[in-house]
Amino acid sequence: MADLLSKVGLYLSYPFVQYALIVGVLISLCSSLLGVTLVLKRFSFIGDGLSHVAFGAMSIAAVLKLSNDMPLTLLITIICAVLLLRTGQNTKIKGDASIAMISVGALAVGYLLMNIFEPSGNISGDVCSTLFGSTSILTLSELDVWLCVILSIIVAAVFIFFYNKIFSVTFDESFAEATGTRASLYNLLIAVVIAVIIVLAMNLVGSLLISALVIFPALSAMRVFKSFKSVTVCSAALSVGCSLSGILLSVAFETPVGSTIVAVDIAVFFVFMLLGKLKR
Repeated sequence: MADLLSKVGLYLSYPFVQYALIVGVLISLCSSLLGVTLVLKRFSFIGDGLSHVAFGAMSIAAVLKLSNDMPLTLLITIICAVLLLRTGQNTKIKGDASIAMISVGALAVGYLLMNIFEPSGNISGDVCSTLFGSTSILTLSELDVWLCVILSIIVAAVFIFFYNKIFSVTFDESFAEATGTRASLYNLLIAVVIAVIIVLAMNLVGSLLISALVIFPALSAMRVFKSFKSVTVCSAALSVGCSLSGILLSVAFETPVGSTIVAVDIAVFFVFMLLGKLKR
């Protein structure tokens, strides 16, 4: 045990681990804030769909040999988030069908491009890292950290400033419209913010595991708490705690970062499910 603690302490002195902890905390906080809204609106899989879109965008950036793929990935993901929202309101194509259509198409096209143009000599390694975030969180540059900090501050500020509007749109769009709130505008705002969170989380857990950051903390908090505010606060605390624990466990036992974080989220969910049953 002492050797394990000394090993973790040694790794914590390295800048790349410090960067990973900072980014992990910020991404977890942002994803948990909007996660409650997405779960309550029964639109949880938008995170999964947009993560596949982000994978396709990152593949395009890799083919173009861009030194920084985040701007292009962010732009394409935001555009697709708006398209998902608009298409989901179409009576001919329902929300779940539009998510499946865009996400599967983006995933297939992205993998096809990476195989055709071969942006690097290790296609399987690139795909694995992008899908599961195996080591990318531990290779962040100082510029990546600052960009994550700025975007996280913007996301948190948007949520806090428009908290009342997001609350009303989450529970009853018809009532919100009747009271003068433009529900479509705030739904668009939520979609754009989720797109930003998805792109930020790609480096942490990879595109296939992003939904876990959005869904599990919110569902865990709902097992014990009932009000929107208490669920949101608890979800944020759980998400940050699980990410910190997951990163430290990953460093200590040399396991994949993203998978370890999700495993901790799953364990916490079962604990809170038990607590919820005991409370009732």
